Amino acid sequence: MSNEALLVLADGTEFEGEAAGHRPDDGAPATGEVVFNTALSGYQEIITDPSYAGQMITFTYPHIGNYGVNVHDAESARPFCGGVIVRDLARRSSNWRATEDLHAFLRRHRVSAITGVDTRRLTRHLRQHGAMPGAFGTDETRVRAAAAVEPSTDGVDMVARVTTDAPYSVGEPDAPFYVVAYDFGIKTTILRHLVSAGCQVEVVPASTPGAEVLARCPDGVFLSNGPGDPTAVAGAVDNVRALVDGSVPIFGICLGHQILGLALGGRTFKLPFGHHGANHPVRHESSGRVEISSQNHNYCVDADSIPGGVEITHVNLNDGTVEGLRVRGAPVFSVQHHPEAGPGPHDANYLFADFTDLMTETR
Repeated sequence: MSNEALLVLADGTEFEGEAAGHRPDDGAPATGEVVFNTALSGYQEIITDPSYAGQMITFTYPHIGNYGVNVHDAESARPFCGGVIVRDLARRSSNWRATEDLHAFLRRHRVSAITGVDTRRLTRHLRQHGAMPGAFGTDETRVRAAAAVEPSTDGVDMVARVTTDAPYSVGEPDAPFYVVAYDFGIKTTILRHLVSAGCQVEVVPASTPGAEVLARCPDGVFLSNGPGDPTAVAGAVDNVRALVDGSVPIFGICLGHQILGLALGGRTFKLPFGHHGANHPVRHESSGRVEISSQNHNYCVDADSIPGGVEITHVNLNDGTVEGLRVRGAPVFSVQHHPEAGPGPHDANYLFADFTDLMTETR
């Protein structure tokens, strides 16, 4: 079986490489919306982030896999991404925490990869022309055909692919706070932060009606990160709107932030190539403090659509987009970035304490 592989974007642009990771027996190409992530480390957390469902991840850092993977750093039970694109996939790993190399991890989870790609040229192309569908594999004819018909994530309910089937709980039953978390694609590190902040967390499916959540009488509700278009998540906006009217403290991040923005009467739009990385500068508006943040999203809340009674709390300093919202006179707030930082800096992890403070104040 040949190792030569080809990556083709929807606009016909081609990149040569070598097949790695999972090799389907039938030669089917890997497909998805091609995006790039600028983080220098944390590839295991990135690959296992459910927010990448329907997408293929291009790593701008050239050496991926050099410290292996381990059982502690996965952000979900399995990867949901469509594929992995790298410049140099390390042939061997070296780290005392490693329990497996990245090659074996990708094969075990049936995730295809392509290595040897000129990821600098690919990233520059995506920055200029925007994120777009693509395909890669060893059968050139099938790859070109798949790239031509692969859809984008627009209008697709990607959350339905990643959310839990049934509620489950983490944390101690006698924890100071009881929080219900909507699983739009929640990460393990988020749950760790909530538990460390003193929460028992009941994670519920994305389709759970708001009335059912309020009937649980939680101290607070958490709206998680997740993949895709916020307007396409079935029932989510109406469910969150019911929660906002219920006077329960609400904390949303990433997709949860976008869904909250829609529930409050705002609009969302798709960024050209999204924000994916661990070094995005964000300004905290009330203090003027600049925080370096971890981000992973393609959609954004439109600043011009935010209604009265809602204020912008954080702004992205790269492009001026909305990074945080707060409802005046209500215990409701959200941020676009990832305060749990898995991976990334910890500048914004104070937001979990802000959430518990709100729950304390509203009891």
